[in-house]
This record gives sequence, structure tokens and C-alpha cells, in this order.
Amino acid sequence: MSDGIVRDEFVRDFRTRLGLPSLIDVHTHFMPDQVLRKVWGYFDSAGPLLGHREWPITYRDEEQVRLDTLRGFGVSAFTSLVYPHRPDMAAWLNEWSADFAARTPDCLHTATFYPEHGADSYVEAALDAGARIFKVHVQVGDFHPGDPLLNQVWGMLEDSGAPIIIHCGSGPAAGEFTGPEPIAELLRRFPRLRLVIAHMGAPEYSEFLDLAKAYDKVLFDTTMNFTDFFEAGDPFPVHERPRLLELGDRILFGSDFPNIPYTYGHALESLERLDLGDDWLRRVCHDNAARVFGLA
Repeated sequence: MSDGIVRDEFVRDFRTRLGLPSLIDVHTHFMPDQVLRKVWGYFDSAGPLLGHREWPITYRDEEQVRLDTLRGFGVSAFTSLVYPHRPDMAAWLNEWSADFAARTPDCLHTATFYPEHGADSYVEAALDAGARIFKVHVQVGDFHPGDPLLNQVWGMLEDSGAPIIIHCGSGPAAGEFTGPEPIAELLRRFPRLRLVIAHMGAPEYSEFLDLAKAYDKVLFDTTMNFTDFFEAGDPFPVHERPRLLELGDRILFGSDFPNIPYTYGHALESLERLDLGDDWLRRVCHDNAARVFGLA
């Protein structure tokens, strides 16, 4: 039996041990096929945004197979995180995501945006169409989150209460606008934003945890954190583990499926070996996201 099969069986056993009705994964990627193929090509190239690190894709399958895989793991709700790397992409990505959500009821309707003229219009349209979560990638998009072109967007999102998963930490490679200070500046202007700091803010874990202490709507996702792959490059500081318990109601499970260089089971195993208790695991893997999104 291969390691992959063993680790995927771990997912079922994990849910059984914890008595979880399902898993909720807030950080998964479904994209237009031509976009996803380019993303996979970049991972294959081990480009600079990855720190030139080899990054094999474990679940490189067709869309329906990937959906079946997630559902087979017992994932009852997930996202289709899309993100533009240049102007004139976000609106049509949102159109694709709206269609995907309409034909995929267990996908939380996802949208995105970019600092450009008209961003407020298509974000408003996405909210009106039922978008429930947004994705922003500061590193790939290479923009300051406080760009004036986004002022109306942030205001709308603050008023809506919609969660925004934002890749803003400087891992796996720093960008001009990554790190905690641009986010601190943004939150000073829009303190009610429900930002979900992707990857726990790696590698600036402590600084982003400090921001969560100052702003009670800031959340985190566990995407790739604590795995062998991430710990080898951006290890979570042991002395900060008590704060994982303190913020136990504000941490959501994310996997980065399908673009992970290990099995889905390893992501859950990595959380369990933190030894923070079954109640913490239940909240992180299901209950917190169920509350945030109003799911059963």
C-alpha cells in the first residue's frame, strides 16, 4: 500500500476519531482549466515566487476527479480561490467562479479583485450575485493592499462582512508589498475587515498574531502550515503555540488542494501532532468555518 493511500485513509480515521460530521476547507483552488494549467506549469518550473523550490502537484487531476477526491475525504464545503496577476482578469475570473458555484453547490461562491479602475463595480456585482468569500494574493498580484484604487472595494467588503483570504506573508518568497506592515496600515483604515490571513502569515507569524490581538475580526487559515514541507522552510515558532489555543475560535482549516506536494491526510496529521486537543481540532477543521459561513 502506497504512502498516499495510507495518508488518505488517515482522513477518514481522523474524522471518525473526532466525531466530525465533515471537514470544511476554506483554501482550495478551482480555476478555469487554462489558468490552472499555467499555474501548474509555474509550480513545475520552481519559479522565484516559490523560492525556486521543487513543488510537485499531488492531485493533478481533471476537475471532476478533484471534486470527487475532496468529497471522498468528507469535505462538505470548500472554495474556488482564483486570483489575478494583472489588470483585466478579475471580472472574468469572477464570472467563471459564479458559474462554478452555481453548478457546484458545496463550493462557497468565491470572488477576487485587483487594484484597477472598475474594481468597485465588479466586486459589488459579485456581492450582489452571492459571493461569500474573496481571495487576494499580494505576492502574485504584486500590489499594495492599501492602493487607493481599492478604497471603495475595502469599504464594501468591510460593510458586507465577507471574509477575504489574503496571501500577505512573505513566504515562500518575499514580494515588495508582502509582510505585516501593509496589512497593519490597511486595518488602521478599515478595522472591521474580516481578513483571513493565509498560511498563518508565514513566515511573519508573530507579527500577524499581534494584529489578530489588536483586531478581533482577523482570522487565519492553516494552509500548508505545520506540514513537513512548510516546517523545513518556514517553521512555526514553538513559543507561539499557546497563541494557537488562545485564538482557537479564529483559525480555519485550509489545505491548498490540489496544489500541494504531499497528501491531504498529511495536512490533518500535521495539525493533530501539535497536540492542542480534540476540541481545538474540531473547531479548526469544522466548527469555526461553519459559524463564519452559517453552515450546518
